[in-house]
Amino acid sequence: MKIAAAAFALAGFFAAGTVQADAGEDLLKKSGCTACHAIDKKLVGPAYVEVAAKYKGDAGAAAKLADKVKKGGSGVWGPVPMPPNPQVKDDDIKTMITYILALKK
Repeated sequence: MKIAAAAFALAGFFAAGTVQADAGEDLLKKSGCTACHAIDKKLVGPAYVEVAAKYKGDAGAAAKLADKVKKGGSGVWGPVPMPPNPQVKDDDIKTMITYILALKK
């Protein structure tokens, strides 16, 4: 019985991770981020996998990236500035950044 309960809990954990990933990707599309960014290739801005690699192991990455999404920025990935996105909800930004930072090359 304990094995069945553990298996059920583990299945729920993986399902929650899939839901989180789907939510992150959906929010990126809904917020217009995919007009300039793609998961695995550079468009106008860097690929999300490159962002994840750059900030891997950086404990402050989520906060830095959230600030960048809200306020915009330039110079980190080249001369083209990223426009500010003040209309995007903080919780949505957190979900998107969690998704991006979990990507692997």
